[in-house]
Amino acid sequence: MAPRLDVRKTYKLFVNGEFVRSESGRAYRPVAGVNVPRASRKDLRDAVRAARTAFDGWAGRTATNRGQILYRAAEMLDGRRLQFIQELGGGKPAGREVDAAVEALVWYAGWTDKLAQVAGTVNPVAGPYFNFTIPEPTGVVGVVATETPALLGLVRGIAPALAGGNVVVALASESRPLPALTLAEVLATSDFPPGVVNVLTGQRKELLPWLGAHMDVNAIDAAGCTAEELAAAQEAAAGNVKRVVAHRNGELSPSAITDLMEMKTVWHPIGT
Repeated sequence: MAPRLDVRKTYKLFVNGEFVRSESGRAYRPVAGVNVPRASRKDLRDAVRAARTAFDGWAGRTATNRGQILYRAAEMLDGRRLQFIQELGGGKPAGREVDAAVEALVWYAGWTDKLAQVAGTVNPVAGPYFNFTIPEPTGVVGVVATETPALLGLVRGIAPALAGGNVVVALASESRPLPALTLAEVLATSDFPPGVVNVLTGQRKELLPWLGAHMDVNAIDAAGCTAEELAAAQEAAAGNVKRVVAHRNGELSPSAITDLMEMKTVWHPIGT
């Protein structure tokens, strides 16, 4: 009897809640025997369009519900822990990275319903009015994942953006994209509406300039950029006054959420 042939997995981009092939049909091989889709400028535009369409619905959900969905993602990721460990190279370091990614999702899930109280304030004014400062989501956030750690770097980029009510277009690690593509499978089964999270793989030098210059992207978390890439992203973003942040320390912090939010001031008459 002939030996059974291995059926290799066909990886796809994650755009608008679906797994799709790259528009150009291109692929690259960061790992021997594995074809990873190489996203094009058209794929990036499709992802941004999907995110923009999903923004109002996601931002309009209650903070508690966003926290529940992030917590569900943590549950699903933890349920596939062994698969992620294998894709990260195995061993204790890989296990610690997966555990830290689960912790990050749970940690940011717990912040969703506390942001208004912590980041907001009541401002004293000379008149019969209340004056409130309230955080609100920025919109479409581009997340550039770190090359290493490939999984944890991506999770620590998308989780705070989502916790604040933003929607995400993420560029996965170019050299180690498989954990990001598997994370997309986790997110697809974690109650996120289509378009809230979009994951692209490919060459960063090709995609990053268009992400920075895109008029419908409101902010970029460039934690995974090199100094040269960060400068290029800032230059591209300057044309449309796009916010560019870089949380390089990798620590869990509420500022990672509020840095991607806007502060809105609301006036309200006293007694009405």
